[in-house]
Amino acid sequence: MIKISTPGRICFYGDHQDYLGLPVISGTIDRYIYLKANPIESSFFEINLLDFNKSIEVPFINDPTTIQSGDYFRSGLFVLNKEGIIPNQGYRIDISGDLPINAGLSSSSSLVVGWIKFLVQAFAKKKVTDLQIAKWAVEAEVEFFNQPGGIMDQYTIAVGGLLSIDTSKRSYFNLKGNLGSLIIINSGIAKNTLGVLKDARSNAQKSIETVQKIDKGFDILKAHKKDYLRFRDKLPSKLQPYWKAAILNYMITKRAIEILKTNNQSIDELSQLMNSHQELLCNQIQNTPIEIQHQINQGIKAGAYAAKIVGSGGGGCIVAMIDPDKYIQIKNAFLKAGAKDVFKVSLIKPLTV
Repeated sequence: MIKISTPGRICFYGDHQDYLGLPVISGTIDRYIYLKANPIESSFFEINLLDFNKSIEVPFINDPTTIQSGDYFRSGLFVLNKEGIIPNQGYRIDISGDLPINAGLSSSSSLVVGWIKFLVQAFAKKKVTDLQIAKWAVEAEVEFFNQPGGIMDQYTIAVGGLLSIDTSKRSYFNLKGNLGSLIIINSGIAKNTLGVLKDARSNAQKSIETVQKIDKGFDILKAHKKDYLRFRDKLPSKLQPYWKAAILNYMITKRAIEILKTNNQSIDELSQLMNSHQELLCNQIQNTPIEIQHQINQGIKAGAYAAKIVGSGGGGCIVAMIDPDKYIQIKNAFLKAGAKDVFKVSLIKPLTV
């Protein structure tokens, strides 16, 4: 039997930055997708999605032209087949989890990373690094289907811990600091990932491309806060909010990285940075439904230090930094404001196989 557990992830700073090649800060939490595989005599995988009461059969070899959008089992097999990792043994695979689905905690990426890890453990003939698993997961989930996402989810889940990810170089390093006590709030509102991502990515990239036409020497990675005002009025009004979010969120993330590089954490400043990040996500990128912003406002009124929507937005979960002594009153405030569920989480390294 092979058992794999892959965690969910939270982006704390840098949402809607990874597809621009800008840094992000994200971490893995103690909620998981679980995969349990037993060998069977067959030329396919029998995959049981227990939480959905659904079973599918996936053959070892798949024609890439027939793989349907979102079929990460087949796209993952195709990616690994190219690398010489070819199955020769059938498995019955049970998949379940305690990670909320379609809620911004990267349940899909957690599943993809878990699937890649299983295929590697079962069929690879040499050791494969976590970073390589992350790269294959990005290829299987994002690049194969030409989706608008970045690399943050797969890298965070495959590597684990609290990470600063340089999305332009596809590299990362672990951060020493922490963000104190954390809770997740399931808003009860389903996400609209692809719709939000497509519009935000397109407009943010257009804003940067327009600036680069004005100033051919402009490099987003070398941008400063003053660049926002310097170019704002030279952009079409439609692109100005995305330009503001790109520059100011970059400044927020860089400052948070500086703090979290050390053990001398500053919860006050980290909270202020998170709230500023959420303000930009809500007002500029407009990825936060009114109902979720109401929940955030009520949670902060009840004593939460900071709160923000998690992931691409359009619905899903909220993460909040809190005083643990005020957990009950903060939880009740979120629930009263319409949230579906509230629970504590901790940052973790992935469970070893």
